[in-house]
Amino acid sequence: MQGAWSPRDQVQSPGRMSALGRSSVILLTYVLAAIELTCLFMQFSVLPYLSRKLGLDSIAFGYLQTTFGVLQLLGGPVFGRFADQRGARAALTLSFLAALALYLLLAAASSPALPGVYLLFASRLPGALMHTLPAAQMVITDLSAPEERPAALGRLGLCFGVGVILGSLLGGTLVSAYGIQCPAILAALATLLGAVLSFTCIPASTKGTKTNTETPPPGGPQASVFDLKAIASLLRLPDVPRIFLVKVASNFPTGLFMVMFSIISMEFFQLEAAQAGYLMSFFGLLQMVTQGLVIGQLSSRFSEEALLRASVLGFIAVGLAMAWMSSVFHFCLLVPGLVFSFCTLNVVTDSMLTKAVSTSDTGAMLGLCASVQPLLRTLGPTVGGFLYRSFGVPIFGHVQVAINVLVLLVLWRKPMPQKKDKVW
Repeated sequence: MQGAWSPRDQVQSPGRMSALGRSSVILLTYVLAAIELTCLFMQFSVLPYLSRKLGLDSIAFGYLQTTFGVLQLLGGPVFGRFADQRGARAALTLSFLAALALYLLLAAASSPALPGVYLLFASRLPGALMHTLPAAQMVITDLSAPEERPAALGRLGLCFGVGVILGSLLGGTLVSAYGIQCPAILAALATLLGAVLSFTCIPASTKGTKTNTETPPPGGPQASVFDLKAIASLLRLPDVPRIFLVKVASNFPTGLFMVMFSIISMEFFQLEAAQAGYLMSFFGLLQMVTQGLVIGQLSSRFSEEALLRASVLGFIAVGLAMAWMSSVFHFCLLVPGLVFSFCTLNVVTDSMLTKAVSTSDTGAMLGLCASVQPLLRTLGPTVGGFLYRSFGVPIFGHVQVAINVLVLLVLWRKPMPQKKDKVW
């Protein structure tokens, strides 16, 4: 007798996956990404209050943030390789289970009967495996045609915007109404739901049937998830070093500014906490519109090379304006340009890098891409703090202009390649 149907059965074999099956998996992947990002921003809204309640000063809080950034930096490439070898279902399920552990430890840290400070730092450890967004990018990369990839990856910006707005709103509201523990418990329940949906509805693999998934012959040596040489070898493939360097260099000045933004908003813009929250919601809304709607339209009309140059030119214009910025009103005027350049650069470089490697290595490459932001969060407090204290806010604009002028010269001297996917 025929068993009950489930989405997992429909998409079990990516080589024979129907268009309807691919659409269902991609839609579910967007939903899972939105769930994880909402929980993540709920955690961000709780963390400062919990740290203050436990008696941590600003230096200890900085150590807490740096610990999370370093763990994500180290875990990203390894998680990406795990996703390539074990498949999308295992990767997303692992990421949600790691998030579940983090939120349970966070909830336990808020209990007066438990050693809160130790549990708070312990809650950072699962962050090494919390990479739902790169896993979602891998699924979308594997299931979308090369020409549709920038638009498909860009729509993840809608999920990010939902996470920023809904997570920040829920976190603040629940803390005020029910206490610090409530958002952590709600996030734990939501990530448990995400783990169940990932395990039951996401296919075991989204790679094509012709893809080399690095499965060794019977009796042969097993490929290791922790093979750092194999991960690093991706950065030596043709064209990859230049694209990756452009991604890191252009992101660096913006990353420094955003790491210092909470201090800049208090000291330079003189904003209250609620006003800074409104400004972050403005960021989230613009990013949601830009990645979800604008980039998709532009990618159908312009080449990735043209969009990449436009994003770098946008960074240069924003840097010039930032150097002369003197009020929050001026900053609000340049935010759309900053968000457009930031979103376009990351979507286009992610798309180009996944096209430059074998389809069996898209997860590892996206893991490397996901390590860029943790790297900036790790270096940002030290470098950004020194620049801000020594030279003030205009220095971020000067650095933005200087670095992106050099990047633009590199792009104009030797255009980036336009490649189809490789199936090895």
